[in-house]
Amino acid sequence: MPRSRILVIDDEAAIRDSLRMTLEYEGYEVLLAATGQEGLTLAEREAPDLVLLDVKMPGMDGIEVLERLRAMNDALPVIVVSGHGTISTAVEATKKGAFDFIEKPFASDRVLVSLRNALDQRRLRDENRSLKRAVEVRHQMIGESAALRQVMAAIGRAAPTNATVLIQGESGVGKELVARTIHRNSLRSRERFVQVNCAAIPEELIESELFGHEKGSFTGATEKQVGKFEQADRGTIFLDEVGDMSAKTQAKVLRVLQEGEVERLGSARTIKVDVRVIAATNKNLEEEIEKGNFREDLYFRLAVIPIYVPPLRERPEDIPLLVRHYVDHFCRENNLKPRRITQAALDALQRYRWKGNIRELRNTVERLIIMSPGDTIDLPDLPGSLRSPATASVSATQGRVASPAAADAVAAGTLREFKDNAERAFLVAKLRENGWNISKTAEVIDTPRSNLYKKLEQYQISQESDG
Repeated sequence: MPRSRILVIDDEAAIRDSLRMTLEYEGYEVLLAATGQEGLTLAEREAPDLVLLDVKMPGMDGIEVLERLRAMNDALPVIVVSGHGTISTAVEATKKGAFDFIEKPFASDRVLVSLRNALDQRRLRDENRSLKRAVEVRHQMIGESAALRQVMAAIGRAAPTNATVLIQGESGVGKELVARTIHRNSLRSRERFVQVNCAAIPEELIESELFGHEKGSFTGATEKQVGKFEQADRGTIFLDEVGDMSAKTQAKVLRVLQEGEVERLGSARTIKVDVRVIAATNKNLEEEIEKGNFREDLYFRLAVIPIYVPPLRERPEDIPLLVRHYVDHFCRENNLKPRRITQAALDALQRYRWKGNIRELRNTVERLIIMSPGDTIDLPDLPGSLRSPATASVSATQGRVASPAAADAVAAGTLREFKDNAERAFLVAKLRENGWNISKTAEVIDTPRSNLYKKLEQYQISQESDG
């Protein structure tokens, strides 16, 4: 680990020498300056980790040096030292950004404790900034397609407001990324972003998770719990898979949106919360309203700003950018040297339908990075289902170009894939024949309407993408 570099700026040679011996004995690297100007020059050239600065010096005094150091690098900790210390000097130095103020004559231990505290605080601040940058990189949206630019434009309009946002799109398209981008660019960005997956929490526990509970409010409630809405106070709560909430929970969420208050289970006291709500779902909530599964008033409350995130197959031009991004990411994450991907492999990945969208693409690239033996990922390294063209194929029996859905069935790599692709192609064809009328199609193919809805969700069939 590199030694911390300390710059001492003091016009008294005896003080400089004393501090140098003390600091070098403790393992620090020491730079010395006899004037303010000399100190500023060293600070700019040598990039110290901390500055010990005398206030009373001929020419440029310590307060002016402090101001210039802060203008040069506001993250650089400065400890001010003075033999002419007064309360007003200490207050002025602190107001101008000094970490600490020490009076002469000083004990070495006092200086070392202050110095360690300042370096620890800087290290924590630097780590925090690095972590934030890493999180931003991890959650950045990759792509330059017109469809994605439209999403980014909607985010840009929504982010500075407090309006509720409803993000819709298939599983794996990046709805969480949209929610995080909205929060990161909002006025609440310094506050918490609390995520709740409504589909992953059992129905009997979701109210307790969202709104909290008092001790003894139900069997197993041995301690008081603060709910997610309270945790997100002044920040943002992201309700993922909001279409899976029970009717009872929907009513309580509606109350939070209307009244801005929550009530813990087992408590009669209401708690005011200031929370921005962003919701997401892969379901068609208008159809869920028709089926009686979702409250219409809650839908209108959530969909103040609706944002639709298109599936990956509707923006294939983004696939090469995403692939290269994930190749670089997983090489770094797994401590592997950089890999190259050939144009032939990229073309095959771009032709594939990606039913699981970006999530499936990400997992595929990770598997390729780990399992491919060479430094270059080429067409033979891809799974069979990815190497087969999925956009069109010539029908051997009829001598015509098959539809994309039929091509998927022909290009399947396993029996299971063939069955799934064939069933999907059949359903798409029948829906087209019947003008995408769900009830009529269900009747024609002799299946319950509810079963057809399940199949549409399973195969991610929609009129927008398959019409």
